Amino acid sequence: MLSPHEFATLMLIKSAPDQIDLGRAELDTLCERQLISLENLASGRSRPHVTSDGDSILKAVARMR
Repeated sequence: MLSPHEFATLMLIKSAPDQIDLGRAELDTLCERQLISLENLASGRSRPHVTSDGDSILKAVARMR
């Protein structure tokens, strides 16, 4: 089960990955659960990316509305 903060972070990564602070504690949990991954950009920065499992969770919640 995701906490509200973890779920909100997952939603933010899906919609605006470049605006996420990579120091957020929620990122560790989302990575451990393989809901996001970090891709290394040519600039040397990392960008979070929602995995297929993370996307499945977001789609399931959207269907519940």
